[in-house]
Amino acid sequence: MTTTAAPVLQLISSSGGSPIDMQPLQGLWTAEMYLRLTDTSNQLLEFTDGLLEGLPMPTRRHQRMVVWLLDVVRSGVRPHGEVMIAPLRLQVRADTFREPDVLVLRDRNDPRNQERFWLGADLVVEVVSPDNPARDIVVKRADYAAAGIPEYWIVDPQHETVTVLTLRDDQYHEHGVFRRGTTATSVLLASLTASVDALFDAQ
Repeated sequence: MTTTAAPVLQLISSSGGSPIDMQPLQGLWTAEMYLRLTDTSNQLLEFTDGLLEGLPMPTRRHQRMVVWLLDVVRSGVRPHGEVMIAPLRLQVRADTFREPDVLVLRDRNDPRNQERFWLGADLVVEVVSPDNPARDIVVKRADYAAAGIPEYWIVDPQHETVTVLTLRDDQYHEHGVFRRGTTATSVLLASLTASVDALFDAQ
């Protein structure tokens, strides 16, 4: 049986220079250190309880789906809502920041809509990354539920499904698992619908 060593987390400054090994600092980071680091680096990072996690570089297909979703979700929250895509940090609790693929607020004047990072969201979407599907399917499901985010869409390119989760009694419940030939619908936003075929065929 062979094993693959975990990748070394390195920082490369936006001004260039040699990579810096960040592994020895794991567990020692504070939220403000994370914010300062990500203000000045070009690496997409998430933060949980003193730990940094580097996210994989998105693929072309991933980005096509995110851009398609951006257009569809915008049409569902206009004219008053705000829709953003990563990178934009979302604080889900004092010591945890995530980088959802799509973030939605129904009211752009919501006080959670901050310049440096958002303090919450009404709906988030994650396109499942093949390197670690459990991060989006399990870990972030728990994070976003604990943060009180009313709706979470999990877009799974491998299985070509869109799982729409709605928050009830502090836990997510499946509104639906939508497959090809169907249209994903939102509980939170009645005008938000997404053709699963069009999403996974996005060009």
